[in-house]
Amino acid sequence: MAKSKTIIVKGIEVVFYEKNKQDFISLTDIARHRDKDRSDYILQNWMRNTSTIEFIGLWESFNNPDFNSIEFDGIKNKSGSNSFSLTPKRWIASTNAIGIVSKTGRYGGTFAHKDIAFEFASWLSAEFKFYLIKEFQRLKDDENDRLKLEWSFQCTLAKVNYNIHTDAIKQNLIPKELDKIKINFVYASEADLLNMALFGTTAKQWREEHPDLEGNIRDTATIEQLVVLSNLESLNAVFIHQGQTQPERLIQLNTIAITQMKALVNNKQIKNLK
Repeated sequence: MAKSKTIIVKGIEVVFYEKNKQDFISLTDIARHRDKDRSDYILQNWMRNTSTIEFIGLWESFNNPDFNSIEFDGIKNKSGSNSFSLTPKRWIASTNAIGIVSKTGRYGGTFAHKDIAFEFASWLSAEFKFYLIKEFQRLKDDENDRLKLEWSFQCTLAKVNYNIHTDAIKQNLIPKELDKIKINFVYASEADLLNMALFGTTAKQWREEHPDLEGNIRDTATIEQLVVLSNLESLNAVFIHQGQTQPERLIQLNTIAITQMKALVNNKQIKNLK
């Protein structure tokens, strides 16, 4: 049986459990409110009534596609007579009922879907039914509040982790300040000069570090990097026209790349393009 839970109703412990998102409440415990030592007798007495048979039969008709309606009609016709008797086990075996469950063992007894359990409690005592519903609903509300709190916590945790993750990505996107060795290195092409300023590596070095990836370093670039790369190409042409040396241009282009990438990684309009 699924993990059971207990509520206290007017001093009586009432056990219930959930199965397939449906709650089943102990009729045996409810009957103990009337007589602790004769709960089975009280339950059988309730099941002798025609109104009880009609109600639990109607419940099965709505909720149980395998309900044996022919056997039900026979039981219904006999109900109410002095010689008629019906136990939960006989009801289950004869009609394939699922609304009432007979259990053995430590948490044994007769359980029923909450709709049927509340009907039994009403027959037993209107006052007891009232408190049963109140306690049952209180526990369900507490569980819902706990689930909402857990859900809220999970959402908050997910947001925090997302921010940590995206912040880490942003930091990786921002170019590093180049050291003297990379600045003074003679680059064979202006394309590699721009790659070094923005990505911190040449096209050849990138291919050697990523042999499993298709395309080149620029094919894997983000929108932010492509925007900055376009700006760097224009600025580099201006710097060449001004007669600046390659190391001088690389220092300026790297500084500009860092500044622009810092601005773009937090730009909402760029984010909307993704």
